[in-house]
Amino acid sequence: MRDLVYELKHLAQQHREGSYATQANRQDMLQLFGTQLVQEGGYIHMHAHELKGRHINTLLRLWTEQQLSPATLKNRLSVLRWWAKHVGNPGVLKPTNAAYGVPKRQTVARVSKAKALPTEALIKVKDPYVRMSLQLQRAFGLRREESIKMKPWQADQGDRLVLQGSWCKGGRPREIPIRTLAQREVLDKAKALVKMKHAALIPPTKRYVDQLRCYEGQTRRAGLDHLHGLRHAWAHDRYLELTGFACPVRGGPMREAMTPEQVHRDAEARAIIAGELGHGRLEIAAVYLDTNALRAS
Repeated sequence: MRDLVYELKHLAQQHREGSYATQANRQDMLQLFGTQLVQEGGYIHMHAHELKGRHINTLLRLWTEQQLSPATLKNRLSVLRWWAKHVGNPGVLKPTNAAYGVPKRQTVARVSKAKALPTEALIKVKDPYVRMSLQLQRAFGLRREESIKMKPWQADQGDRLVLQGSWCKGGRPREIPIRTLAQREVLDKAKALVKMKHAALIPPTKRYVDQLRCYEGQTRRAGLDHLHGLRHAWAHDRYLELTGFACPVRGGPMREAMTPEQVHRDAEARAIIAGELGHGRLEIAAVYLDTNALRAS
């Protein structure tokens, strides 16, 4: 097992495509694949360059038994394709995920994915930087990476939070209005924590990847999971503020039941929310706001 896992770790470190978060996640997944192939599949003497169809089928069978979500399966297949490409055997995987029976991603939610950030769980997070990142995620709808990389003094422009591209997914800069006293309080606490005007939510002795692993460990031990749900909760609050009524996934009216004025407010709110979440496509707002019942509309 040690040989295969070591070789996959070395492969990930040798080819550093993508952001630090992407690299760290890829390395973790590759090492997981190696461990599973040896322990569950029995491929004790396998090497990284020997990836074949039977190995992929073994992993897919194991993941199916574990009832992993389609999104997780797609992420893992993407890393398998990366592995295959970098050992010179890209054709070992079928060209589409559908060929492996992985369904298309839902473009709307079946139920609300919003997550709360209860005080009793937050106080279990011992690292003050991680605790602050979580509060910024909830207050401004930030992604995890953004909440770690953001430089609070630089981002605070009085009435708005300005995120530079290097902190954001896809390198897309954006602005988020500072609308409430609660947001102002969280941002001021973040500035007080980092103190220096050019500092991110990362201790001076750590790199981003170190703080990311700290975040993962601290939140896991505090019983906090599915923290992308903090963005969902922010989107729901923002929709209510912009329209005056709850979004469909929180029990608000579906499109066919809206008045013409409500339809207009709904459309405007979705455009604003998609932009403030950092998405280029308007329809992505449905992932946060709609229910499965709206699929056909």
